[in-house]
Amino acid sequence: MFGRTQRPEPDAIDVIIGPRATFSGKLQCDASIRIDGAVDQGQIETPANVIIAETANVQCDIVARVVSIRGIFKGVIHADRVELLDGSQVAGVLNVNSFYMDEKVLMRAAVNIRADVMTDTPVPKPPQDPSIPVTPSPTDTP
Repeated sequence: MFGRTQRPEPDAIDVIIGPRATFSGKLQCDASIRIDGAVDQGQIETPANVIIAETANVQCDIVARVVSIRGIFKGVIHADRVELLDGSQVAGVLNVNSFYMDEKVLMRAAVNIRADVMTDTPVPKPPQDPSIPVTPSPTDTP
């Protein structure tokens, strides 16, 4: 209507690697990707989400907004958020701004939470209650 083209929903999954499929190489997409099968090597890049299902076995590097893992993953992830869900097995390096992990996750990975996002946000000071006396620490010298 009015000459505008419909844009897909941001969480709509446009690319699916099915449970009987195996992929190797570089996959670039502007929509969310769901992996039910195997990715042997390569790289996945998307400004949207990557979902690694419980039947998936993924060995590659991923650059995405959010990566949700319920299957097996080995590689390097650069994402705004990584979610390790119940039953996932993860090995590698996770470079994230936000990290979530369920119970029953097997993880052998380095998690690097980047602080560059937090530098723009000032840290709030706790409110001072005048009824509570503040005593200087022994290392404070006037």
